[in-house]
Amino acid sequence: MHHNQIVSREEWLVARKAYLAKEKAFTKAYDELSRQLRELPWVKVEKKYVFDGANGKETLADLFGGRSQLIINHFMLGPGWKEGCVGCSFGADQTEGALIHLAHRDVAYVVVSRAPLSEIEAYQKRMGWRFKWVSSNGSDFNYDYHVSFTKDEIAKGEVYYNYQTQKFQSEEDHGTSVFYKDEAGSIFHTYSRYGRSGDTGGGTYGLLDITPKGRDEGPNENLTNWVRHHDKYEAGGFVDSTGRYQAPKSADCCHESATESSKRPS
Repeated sequence: MHHNQIVSREEWLVARKAYLAKEKAFTKAYDELSRQLRELPWVKVEKKYVFDGANGKETLADLFGGRSQLIINHFMLGPGWKEGCVGCSFGADQTEGALIHLAHRDVAYVVVSRAPLSEIEAYQKRMGWRFKWVSSNGSDFNYDYHVSFTKDEIAKGEVYYNYQTQKFQSEEDHGTSVFYKDEAGSIFHTYSRYGRSGDTGGGTYGLLDITPKGRDEGPNENLTNWVRHHDKYEAGGFVDSTGRYQAPKSADCCHESATESSKRPS
């Protein structure tokens, strides 16, 4: 490892503050990029896609699970593969903790691979993941969203991926696609990203930032407006300005009155 310059605490502070200014500029640039993403045009999805899931055949509309936004992780697991892609598996490990928070932001998160469902379920069981994972085997879905490639493309060694034709010789690659479903049931493709653009997209915020509604945090754009301990989402209450959870007062009063009444003579 390269040995950096050794300085006094005061000199370190000068250098660190100079770098902090660059970090803040980067954060603001990222925020602006996310805002522009939400202004991108959409495409109506006209084709009917059907997937194999644990509950049988499911359409693209079914994958929303009653929510208006859907993130699909195009996971590299082709038919006959012994195990999933290492990079996709690395990403899946990081996403696991975000699932419950996404569910409370009107976002469905579904993993799609071209391997048959039995092969998906075997690998998912081995890895211990809980997200919904369906098979697009027999469907055009992976090909239409440019993460699976035909035998002709592979034979030529040229595939269309990340919005350009490039040299590649695998049958699968990775990506993330986002969809929106309106109240009339129409589905729109709003965004897809491939290649290294997924490197920074881990965690709840990284995923929310690519959805049509974004973080949608309300006043002061503060996470305390919606984030809860993952076992407290259904409990009501609120988070105060110090980041501490405050239980609903009504729950305390009702609990006390029930205890009091149980002491009364019958």
